[in-house]
Amino acid sequence: MAEAEKTGLLEVVNAPAIGRRIFVVRNRRVMLDEDLADLYGVETKRLVEQVKRNLERFPEDFMFQLRKDETAVLRSQIATSNEGRGGRRYAAYVFTEQGVAMLSSVLRSKRAIAVNIEIMRAFVELRRVAISYAALQERLDHLEREMSGRLDGHDEQLGQIFKALHQLMAPPPRKKRPVGFRLRDEDDE
Repeated sequence: MAEAEKTGLLEVVNAPAIGRRIFVVRNRRVMLDEDLADLYGVETKRLVEQVKRNLERFPEDFMFQLRKDETAVLRSQIATSNEGRGGRRYAAYVFTEQGVAMLSSVLRSKRAIAVNIEIMRAFVELRRVAISYAALQERLDHLEREMSGRLDGHDEQLGQIFKALHQLMAPPPRKKRPVGFRLRDEDDE
């Protein structure tokens, strides 16, 4: 990307900006055709046109079209226009990481290549974050199980300590005096 920036072919497209355009649909990380078209600097219909001309390069695990329910969920997340009000006439296409990589062979511009490199980096970063999150979650679960066993024993011990403290803090039992008079013995004097 540094070479592309030097030649003025591409304004800076950073990984966080790309990362915000990656969604999870059908348990796969994907990017919308309109977001990709924006990044590549082409119209969405031109991007889809090129993909349709090269459909053999885009099997179902590389690209698929959204269903109505998926479109509605994404529309609410990213605030796209409603159908029938100047919005899209067809469901959006989404591209997996492999589909995005394949787009660089269909869109042969230098900008497409530079953008693809940054998109691949964003996908790699998301994977790295997901792996570190999973490792952290696993470690936290292990620690919780370990501490739970320890705390169960501590709870019992703390209960015994509090019981002993209550006993120590209780006023001493009073000695009962015998009722009536006592005669003094010589021993008492």
